[in-house]
Order: sequence, then C-alpha cells, then structure tokens
Amino acid sequence: MTQLNPGPHDVSRILGDLNSAGADREFIAHAELHLPRLHELFVRLYGERADGLERLASVVDLARRSWTERPRALKALDRERDSSPDWFESERMLGGVCYVDRYAGGLSGIRDQIPYFRELGLTYLHLMPLFESPEGNSDGGYAVSSYRRVNPALGTMEELAALAADLRRAGISLVVDFIFNHTSNEHEWAQKAVAGEPGYEDFYLIYPDREMPDAFERTTREIFPDDHAGSFVQLDDGRWIWATFYHFQWDLNYANPAVFEAMAGEMLFLANQGVEILRMDAVAFIWKRLGTTCESLPEAHLLLQAFNAVLRMAAPGLLFKSEAIVHPDEVVSYISPDECQISYNPLQMALTWEALATRDGRLLQQALERRHALPEGTAWVNYVRSHDDIGWTFADEDAAELGIEGYPHRRFLNDFYVGRAEGTFARGVPFQENPRTGDARVTGTTASLAGIEAGDAGGEDRVILAHALALSTGGIPLLYLGDEVAQLNDYSYGERPEEAGDSRWVHRPFRPEQRYAQRTDADTPAGRVFSRLTRLLEVRRATPELGGNELVAFDARVRPVVAFLRPGESGFAVLVAANVADSAVEIDALTLSGLAPEALDLITGAPVWLGAGITLAAHGVRWLRVRTR
Repeated sequence: MTQLNPGPHDVSRILGDLNSAGADREFIAHAELHLPRLHELFVRLYGERADGLERLASVVDLARRSWTERPRALKALDRERDSSPDWFESERMLGGVCYVDRYAGGLSGIRDQIPYFRELGLTYLHLMPLFESPEGNSDGGYAVSSYRRVNPALGTMEELAALAADLRRAGISLVVDFIFNHTSNEHEWAQKAVAGEPGYEDFYLIYPDREMPDAFERTTREIFPDDHAGSFVQLDDGRWIWATFYHFQWDLNYANPAVFEAMAGEMLFLANQGVEILRMDAVAFIWKRLGTTCESLPEAHLLLQAFNAVLRMAAPGLLFKSEAIVHPDEVVSYISPDECQISYNPLQMALTWEALATRDGRLLQQALERRHALPEGTAWVNYVRSHDDIGWTFADEDAAELGIEGYPHRRFLNDFYVGRAEGTFARGVPFQENPRTGDARVTGTTASLAGIEAGDAGGEDRVILAHALALSTGGIPLLYLGDEVAQLNDYSYGERPEEAGDSRWVHRPFRPEQRYAQRTDADTPAGRVFSRLTRLLEVRRATPELGGNELVAFDARVRPVVAFLRPGESGFAVLVAANVADSAVEIDALTLSGLAPEALDLITGAPVWLGAGITLAAHGVRWLRVRTR
C-alpha cells in the first residue's frame, strides 16, 4: 500500500498507466484535465491513508471503464453540453417533479405523459425516489436498498434507461434523487457491514457501546425526534449505528475511501442509464467529526468536488443539484461549477409564503437584494413548494434588521399555515410538531396553502403570484406536477398505515384526474389556474431577460410590493412587481421615473404608460418590458 504524494508524481504515474493500457484518447484528455484536481482532493481527504494511492488509481480505472461503456448518444450529449455550458440557464428551461406511482402508476405511465410534458413546456423532469427500498415506511423512497434496481412496482432499470432516451429525444432532461448520505438497513452493504464481512466493516459508523455515540451527540442535533432520539440507533446485537434521519437509514462513512469509490460507481452507473442531473440529497450531513454538529463541514464540500471530478472524466454532461435546507449562507456555499451547479432555492420559497401570510414583502425583497447572486456557471432551482415540508429557513439576523424576531415569527407562520391563526386562508398540516418546543414545519399543496381549499377569494391569485415569482427570478423554475391544475391536499394518507405517521403525504396526492380533465374549463379553479399559469410559461419562454440569474432589486417604496429588474440587451429590462397584499396598491410615477415612460405589459400584451404610475391589483403581478434611462 502507498500513501498519496502531494506532488505531481502520482498523477503522472496514473496517466502513464492509462496510456500503457491503451485507454480511449478522449477519456485520457478528460483525465489530463481533471485528474490533478481529483488527486489534490484525495490528498486532503485521504492523505493519511496507507491505501490512498491505490484507491485513487482504482477510482480512475472505474471512471475509465464507465466511459468505455457509456452509450454513444450520451457521449454526443456530453460534447453538446461542453459546447453550451450555460444550457440550463435558458429562459426556456422549465422543470416538473412528481412521484412515479402517484402521478402515472409506473415508468410506462410516465412515458405516456411525454406529450403532455411537451405541451406544458418541460425541459427537466425530476422523478422522485424510484429505487428499490424497504416495504412499508421507506421515507418516501429515501431509504435506498439498491441504486441499480428500480422499485419493481414502478418498473425496471431497463425501462428507466428507455424512458431517459425518450425524454432526451423530447428535449427533457431526466433528474433523479441520489441519496448518498445513507442507505437503507436492507442494502447489501449494510447487511455485510453488520455481519463484519471484510471490506465492509468500515462502510458505516458502528460502535460497540454508547461511549462514542454519547460523545458525538453532545454536539449533533435530532432531525426526526418522533422516530428516535439522537443520531444513533441500536442494532439487535447491542451495538450502535449512526442514523441521522429514520432508524432504517444508516449513514455511510466517507472517511473510508472505499465508500467514496463505491458511491462514485453508483453515480456513473446511473449516468450511463441516461440520467442527466443527480439531486444530491442531504449534502450537509455527509462528513462526521467529533466535537462538531457534523453538518456542512469542509470535507462535505471536498467530497462533492471530488465526485464532480470523477464525473467530469466519465460523464461530463451530468450536473449535480444541491439539496441543503440550512442557513442561507450555507446553502450558497454548496453552489459552484465544480461542486453543485444548480441548487434548490429554499429561502425564496419560504419567504414567498412568509410574504403572503404577513402581506409584507420586505423580507423577501431583502433576500432578493442580498442572497440571490450566484457564481457564474450556476443557477437556482426556484420552486413554490416541494415534496418536503416548508421550514422557515430565513436568517434571524436578516429578520432582526426589519424589526422581526425570528422565533415568534416562525411560530406565527406555523400557526398561520396550519389554520390556527386568526384570518388565515391556509389549510396546511403540521409536520414533526414538537409540543415541548413549539417547533414544527408545514405541509400542504400550493392550492391548499394559498386559500383555494378554504374558498378564499384570493386563493387563485396567490397561486399565480407565487409561481410568477419562481418563474421570473431566473434559473430553473420547478412545478410540482398537479399544482398547475390546483390540486388539493389528500387527507386519505391517514388511512394508509405506511403513510399515516408522516403528514408530508398530505401534499403528495395521486394524479388529480378530474382536475386535469377540467384544465380547459374556465368555470373551474383548475381551468382558471391552468390557463393563467400556462400563459406565464408561454411569456417566459419568449422573454430572454428571464433567463440567467442576473437580478437587480427595485425599491417600489410600497411595503407589500416585491419588485426587481431582469436586465436585457440594448438598455431594455423586465420589471417584475408583485403585490402580496389583499388590496390594490399604487407604485407612483416618481418611483418609476428612472425608467422611460413607455412600457409593455408582457402578460397582457398591452402598452403601459409609467408616467402615471402603475396599479397592482390585490395579489397582482406585472411583468413589464421597460427601458432604463
């Protein structure tokens, strides 16, 4: 065994071995470009390991073999992506997300929906966890028992690869979850680790007694206290294993480079099935160190960069999407061209709902001014709601500047969105509510949270406003499929034993067939929401200013108004203004005087004279093409 050498000798040796073995010239070119960086990262992560060099060489050989097996069509896509690296920043990008079984029954049903996806304009389809997982409660599929087998109830890996090809031909990139912090307790690696099989005993963090678990738990936090206390669960033989989330999800030990190699192999396998984007689940938790929170440690970033370097060699067209529901400063820290190229934007999502509850746009406006900018070559994924709960992830220090105290404000928002506050329009359900601390998160479909379920007069307008913001702030807007026809909460989840204990299933309804049938009927909420939302989608596709990420905050000087400019060419820009109040507001002519008075309302197609100011209806949104003076 040989330790890694900090200098260039190791890289030269591995490249020499590739040349001697007659490796593909294109792969060697990739390796020459990315191996030095991978070597540097391995030195930082595994420089003290006696097997460091051998493990690095093994990872590179794994990448070589994967490239050899990569289908010709995917190699062509790699070259296309390399020639247009900003492809995902286009104003034509639109994402959709769904559970395969609930939306379409199985993978064949998803294939049948491709014509509808094209009608909607999707260019990105995120299929929620679809791999083999334990029966019953599997955390919605986030407890993975095999990354190479599809849940038999949904289809097969061969069907997934065929679906990926069909989607690609339709101009739609396939996105899947990559759950790499943990596996299920039924995964082959987990079973071998518990049995002490050589080579697997160090894949997870297993301790013979409570000494080390107690030491770690002095500084880690409980994530799902309803499931188990602390960060560890006890095995049948009395030992303790790390389980950050549910008791059947066991955390992997990335301090062992064999785990890195194994997971790189799973990523490369999925890339060769035609997956174009991997949603990197729970990125903040992937490295553990005693005496810390074991969240967002520097090594977590190094691991993501190292995985990126491997993918750049063998599947260079693939992107990583970060899922980090943490402090806003930490969310941004995972986003870079060599880490996660795209990322959920949980702050904008949460503050959109905050603004609608308070009828005050200031906290969201502040976030757009301060926390929207990203490094070049990256983009936000902007969404109104996801499969998960809504947590109020704003920074307390930001709120304090506006006279808002974080803890009571979060309590108010939770009460408001679960229907406990006076004057609420929302019909959400609490998730993981802690009666001792009052902590909770909120679940619910967009329509139910916005007031449509309650019959509130502003419900449909709030749905459109929330989506209009996600569509106009740049990056990739993401629709939870079914929300475009105003689907409501599904309270029947409580009748299914495997779901009854997890209120997030309330907003993961089965495909709302009746509402889809009504999508052209203007006399129904489904028809009105669909018509208005698809008009916004049409306008966005035709408006280059709405691509990319550049955003300039615009002070409308009206407390309920969120406003910003999306700059374009030749002095033009799009002014976006949204009113979160329950009554109309005016933006006066003086406030708009920095813009030329002639403007065009992109949504209605009508000319607008800014010299007289503009009116925003209750929950109204304007997209105005303007010229800056």
